[in-house]
Amino acid sequence: MKKQLRIAISGSSGCGNTTVSNLLAQKLNLPCINYTFKNVAAELNIPFTELLEKAKTDFSFDKTVDTKQVELASKSSCVLGSRLAIWLLKDADLKIYLTASFDVRVNRIHNREGGDINEVKRITELRDKDDTRRYKSLYNIDNTDYGFADLIIDTEKNTPEKIVEIIIEELKKKNLYEANLK
Repeated sequence: MKKQLRIAISGSSGCGNTTVSNLLAQKLNLPCINYTFKNVAAELNIPFTELLEKAKTDFSFDKTVDTKQVELASKSSCVLGSRLAIWLLKDADLKIYLTASFDVRVNRIHNREGGDINEVKRITELRDKDDTRRYKSLYNIDNTDYGFADLIIDTEKNTPEKIVEIIIEELKKKNLYEANLK
């Protein structure tokens, strides 16, 4: 019988969480859980930026997202990709934190979402600060302290495909790869 496998992937906006989580889940034939503020905004039919503004003072949005993620991840093997995955999914078999410089993150977000680059830079800086403040207030989590992660991967130096290879190598070292694919 297969052991359940839960992989948690975190990182700031623009680090490649969604891309890497989806690729890894596809490679491992696991569901990818990436329920975010963007999902909530779409469900409420409000602009994402409006939801971010509301979330500054109404922490129920965070609680909704975080509770839903942990609930979904606890049901079966999965890859959970979110800002707080490595903190909230305490029983994850592998915790991965993705990094990239601020400028690289801004460029990726700009390429993905468009708009004025200076505005993207301003919003990203504000979002980083707001996220850190909210997580500290809500959960007493310092999202800048990720040294406990099993793997910390610089996404500037590696392609998403290479990052997935690195993760699979770590799963093999921990005897989690073959056991879960049979």
